[in-house]
Amino acid sequence: MTTLSAPEGRAASAPGARPTPDRIFTALSAYERTAALAAALELDLFSAVAAGATTAAALADRIEASPRGTRILADYLVVDGFLTKRDGEYGLAPDAALFLDRRSPAYLGSVARFLAAPLLTRRCERLADAVRRGGTVASADEQMLTPDHPMWVEFARSMAPLMGLVAARVAEVVGRATRVLDLAAGHGLFGLSVARANPGARVVAVDWPNVLAVARENAERMGLAERLETRPGSAFEVDYGAGYDLALVTNFLHHFDPETNARLLAKVRAALGPGGRAAIVEFVPDESRVSPPIPAAFSLKMLAGTPAGDAYPYGELDRMCRDAGFSRTVLERLTPLPQSVVLAHL
Repeated sequence: MTTLSAPEGRAASAPGARPTPDRIFTALSAYERTAALAAALELDLFSAVAAGATTAAALADRIEASPRGTRILADYLVVDGFLTKRDGEYGLAPDAALFLDRRSPAYLGSVARFLAAPLLTRRCERLADAVRRGGTVASADEQMLTPDHPMWVEFARSMAPLMGLVAARVAEVVGRATRVLDLAAGHGLFGLSVARANPGARVVAVDWPNVLAVARENAERMGLAERLETRPGSAFEVDYGAGYDLALVTNFLHHFDPETNARLLAKVRAALGPGGRAAIVEFVPDESRVSPPIPAAFSLKMLAGTPAGDAYPYGELDRMCRDAGFSRTVLERLTPLPQSVVLAHL
């Protein structure tokens, strides 16, 4: 699998190097990278190159766009490293061939529908105000915190290919499980991946009703519908039941402050049976909060989009778990994926 890396220009200049304004110009123009990749995915440009449309003229004909516009976009994608160009013919870079060709089984292009959605990108337009406040200045609708917000359905559908990779790794890490609680389940792939790895395991998924419909679709597609139970509502309010040997808390704690998370984790702990564990999946930077690049940079998303969320180092997640009554935790990095799993034990 291709290793995920930080965007070009993120690293500081090498010691002793002569300062240039290049990184400043690149950073202030970075919105163009998002727009170019999203446009290429909308036009299915990478699939067209993979299918043999390797010149600007052939590519324009295949994607039904102007030759001039196609050439400029394709050349930009060469500059950005997604395409190659030699003697006037375009090719796919290895990560583009694996993840951005629609015919590839590892296709991830759908993630642009969520990650590049205006509802998310608008949050950054008032980032200075969020810094002054110490939390988002976005409306409740833009924060997507209202019940049954439709963007969580988009998240569940468009992010499923990427989250499926993470879910498979999490299932390996957690191992044996028979009764599984999946909080903020979304697409349901975390719980369903554990169920697929453990014949007979049953999953109770908690999320908003409109999102659980997507989890139900995925369960039917995977042949696991009879082993999935859904409980609609807020993770903070729904009665989970009891006796679980595994609780999955995936990509959820980063939306809230540590005290709120500790209260939620105490509720999770109370739902576990003897020997039960909670598996917390998060972007976990190191204690410096500036490395690894993707987990460390995730904090900025939370500043722009939530009142008090953050990307928490392992030490803080461990404290939340202990405040909730767990006795010990173990950190498992999912390298080369940017997420980590914190296993919290009773």
